[in-house]
Amino acid sequence: QVHLSESGGGLVQAGGSLRLSCTASGSILSINVMGWYRQAPGKERELVASVHSGGWTRYLDSVKGRFTISRDDTKNSVYLQMNTLKPEDTAVYYCNHRGLSPSPNYGVDYWGQGTQVTVSS
Repeated sequence: QVHLSESGGGLVQAGGSLRLSCTASGSILSINVMGWYRQAPGKERELVASVHSGGWTRYLDSVKGRFTISRDDTKNSVYLQMNTLKPEDTAVYYCNHRGLSPSPNYGVDYWGQGTQVTVSS
């Protein structure tokens, strides 16, 4: 089991910035990918950004150049720096951990409880 604890959401005006943080604890595999997903009302959950333990990153096209994902493996944490926020970024943001080391937990997704990000126009 992996437990994810998130923080950093809130209300911000368009053009503003927020930083989300997520700390993992429990049975963390050495090879993994951590990321942030979001879900707006009436829409499907979508991947915003992810970072592999090897350093590779992936971004949703609409956030490229505005959001930056990073991780600190000494703290088992992942961060999402969100700049130039837009009203369409409003959603509940979920931290995700997926272990990729050969083990019974290979490919299992763990989720945080979600944190609300609201961007006003």
